[in-house]
Amino acid sequence: MKLQQLRYIWEVAHHDLNVSATAQSLYTSQPGISKQIRLLEDELGVEIFARSGKHLTHVTPAGEAILETAGEVLRKVEGIKQVAQEYSNEKKGTLSIATTHTQARYALPNTIGDFMRRYPDVSLHMHQGTPMQIAEMAADGTVDFAIATEAMEHFSDLVMMPCYRWNRCVLVPRNHPLARATRLTLEQVAEHPIVTYVFGFTGRSRLDEAFVEQGLVPRVVFTAADADVIKTYVRLGLGIGIIAGMAHDDAIDSDLVALDASHLFASSVTRIACRKGTFLRGYMYEFIENFAPHLTKQVVDKAFATHSRAELDALFADIELPVW
Repeated sequence: MKLQQLRYIWEVAHHDLNVSATAQSLYTSQPGISKQIRLLEDELGVEIFARSGKHLTHVTPAGEAILETAGEVLRKVEGIKQVAQEYSNEKKGTLSIATTHTQARYALPNTIGDFMRRYPDVSLHMHQGTPMQIAEMAADGTVDFAIATEAMEHFSDLVMMPCYRWNRCVLVPRNHPLARATRLTLEQVAEHPIVTYVFGFTGRSRLDEAFVEQGLVPRVVFTAADADVIKTYVRLGLGIGIIAGMAHDDAIDSDLVALDASHLFASSVTRIACRKGTFLRGYMYEFIENFAPHLTKQVVDKAFATHSRAELDALFADIELPVW
């Protein structure tokens, strides 16, 4: 069994069983990958992938178990490389982050700018996606960190650390009747068509819970994953917008009125997460603390030392999070 063979089966499984696409991503040949997979299957005595002719159709039950272990082996190997890099050149390496549009556009720019100035020899890669995609990328080791509000609690392999709380605002054009409201009510909001986040994005679940608790049925007429898209459709008169407060910019959005909605919807918490057992290099600790100053190296190490979600929650129970 060769490490290269484990890399091939892992990459094929994560390229939708497309050997050709895998070969392109690894800068090697398709026949070479197919041959190595066959050699590994012959050595193990089981099929990892089921086939129809020359095409791979699905991962076999045995293959699922093998791939899980292969992923752990590859992550350990990557950890060994990172340990070596930390001692050979502590300011050179890579950092990959998965996050949502709102975090990438509004919460992260200052942190990333500071980080890149301090570590010019670290290649930083940002991946955007749905909260579920983001959590999956962190859980399977595709990225170092996931930064999001939703979905990460579904993955037991992730160490999730709270960064900050944030509230929502209601956006309306300046000539809208609600623009003159002094203190919004949920009933007033429910009277108008609503433009907001897709379910599962940026704390959307808290919004839905608030309406349900009051026995109200909101008229959500348009949803998007991108706060800037939501603002565009508010400008077109499609409805009133409900977005994260941080996504409103007084200068850029001067044609819109942002109405405080912190009393209408429970605040949400954005967290940074990474897979248990991840070797954190010095610059990774620094990135985390720069983004969330209360997450010092000592606190992060304590979080990684916890053995259950309850223990992790207890660690942060007495920490008062900053509010965006």
